Amino acid sequence: MGEMECEERPEARADGGVLKLLLNKELLGSRKGQLLLTEVISSFISFVCFCASTAASFVTAPLLAFIAALLILFAHAIKFHQRFKGFHWPLMDFLRCITSSIVFFIISIMAVSKYPDGSSKAAGIFGFVATIVFALDFYFIFNELAAFLKAGDSNEEPQDKEDADSDEDSD
Repeated sequence: MGEMECEERPEARADGGVLKLLLNKELLGSRKGQLLLTEVISSFISFVCFCASTAASFVTAPLLAFIAALLILFAHAIKFHQRFKGFHWPLMDFLRCITSSIVFFIISIMAVSKYPDGSSKAAGIFGFVATIVFALDFYFIFNELAAFLKAGDSNEEPQDKEDADSDEDSD
């Protein structure tokens, strides 16, 4: 009887639960989901390369970027960011992306220029890839934040526009 209960309830079966949740088609079909997945992969590969290199002192930054990107990916997968309005999610994500991009850029330059072994060079190259991906993400977030702020100021715009038009006519 216990086996039948497991067969009747589809949620009781273990067929890739968390992985299936993270890799749903709706999330991966969006630009944000694709960027987050690329951030997770590139920061993980960079973390592994830094672990194997002589530049192992830089291993903390890719690990923290990997964990943060994985948590944001998970939050988007379960739509936590829509249910919990306590944080300003786009601003928090923007700060995460810009700091990760700057840190990856700095440690990648140091890994490529200062350390001679191949795994340090590979860590630097994957760090540059991660820099580009994080930079793209914060560029898109910045554009969304700017559009949001412009939409919030739209009720004051007509008054300022009339003043600007009257100044142009007098010239």
